[in-house]
Amino acid sequence: MTTALVAVPAALAFAAALGWLLTRRAGVVRSIDPTTGPDISDLGLSPDGPTVVHFSAPWCAPCERVRRVVSQVCSDLGGVAHVEIDMDANPAAARRFSVMSLPTTFVFDRDGQQRFRATGVLRADDLRLALAPLLA
Repeated sequence: MTTALVAVPAALAFAAALGWLLTRRAGVVRSIDPTTGPDISDLGLSPDGPTVVHFSAPWCAPCERVRRVVSQVCSDLGGVAHVEIDMDANPAAARRFSVMSLPTTFVFDRDGQQRFRATGVLRADDLRLALAPLLA
C-alpha cells in the first residue's frame, strides 16, 4: 500500500516532466542557417518577397489555428506569400523537409533560402518578428 502511494505520484511527476520537455519548443520560431537545403522547386515560393510555407493535413486540428495566424500576418504585412502543403497529398515534400509533426511552418526569403522553422502553433507576434527583417 505504501509503495503504491509513492509510486503513483512519482509516475505522475515523471509523466508531467516528460510532457513539458516534449512540448516546450512547440510554436517557437527558430532561425535556420540559410545554406544549401532540400529542393524547393515545387513549393510555389514567391520570387518577389518572403514566403510562409506550412505543412498541414485535413485531420490536424491545430493546423486550422496556424492557417488563421499565417493568413492574418501575411495580410497585415503585405508582400508576404502563404503556401499551405497538405502532408497527406504531398508526403515527398514533408520527407524532404523532415516534417515529423503537424503543424510545421517554414519561412523562406525571396531567394528561396529557408530562414526560420516552427513546429506547433506559432504566435502572430513571433511570425511578424521573423518576417520583419526579410521585408526590409
